[in-house]
Amino acid sequence: MIVDISKKILIVGLGLLGGSYAKVLKRFGFHISAITKEQSSIDYALSEHLIDEGTTEIDERIIGEADLVIFALYPHIFVEWIEKHQGLLKSGALITDVTGVKGKIVYKIQEMLRDDVEFIAAHPMAGREVSGVENSTDKMFSGANYIVTPTAKNTPEAIQTCMELGRLLGFSNVTTLSPEEHDEMIGFLSQLTHCIAITLMTCNDKENMEKFTGDSFRDLTRIARINDLMWSELFVENKEALLEQMNLFIDKFHELKVMLETEDVDGMRKMMRYSTERRALFDKK
Repeated sequence: MIVDISKKILIVGLGLLGGSYAKVLKRFGFHISAITKEQSSIDYALSEHLIDEGTTEIDERIIGEADLVIFALYPHIFVEWIEKHQGLLKSGALITDVTGVKGKIVYKIQEMLRDDVEFIAAHPMAGREVSGVENSTDKMFSGANYIVTPTAKNTPEAIQTCMELGRLLGFSNVTTLSPEEHDEMIGFLSQLTHCIAITLMTCNDKENMEKFTGDSFRDLTRIARINDLMWSELFVENKEALLEQMNLFIDKFHELKVMLETEDVDGMRKMMRYSTERRALFDKK
């Protein structure tokens, strides 16, 4: 489906991710429309030729003409949109998303969705410490991972289309996981890391620390500049998986603390060597 440039693509939510999707897909010649809440975002996207048309209203024509709809919304807003407006989607439309949690969203959407519209969920593992369509870039997906999370309700064609979308966008690694596997993995690789960065940034608020910091602290806390509205919702939506990962981290941190208290140098060095070996696996190739 996606390789046919006669197909029309609608992006709902024209922020950093939605804008970056538009920037890449427009380059392939797709007709791109957008619906978002800020007129300034539409104006910018039109002026930069990221989209062909856009509106801040629920436009029946734009929605009804779209063959593929990409939802770049907060989880609860995505659910609300489907509840209120799915009747405007054309029969046979395919919808996907960029939502950072899946278990609490995918099944809910699929359960309420019309039988003639299919939802195939996906998670682009890419982002920046800035927001808004003005900061969108077609370089953000290079070297990044794209995860498709199909369920038993998805057709092979929809799964293939969603994976092809990830490849078109420029992701280096396109894979599939179940929604449950995704949430467990994301709880560790993304949400826990944000929890650690937040904690590290707030556990010592002594004045003028920023004047003495080095790159190690800056690297560890890069993601501490955080969208509190979005990430607090993602944490709660993935509460069980995230708490499990937080407990694993707390246990391992306590183990290192005990080694230091008892001056167990051999134990610390062994843990450090294992850390070094593991870190090598995560380097971008």
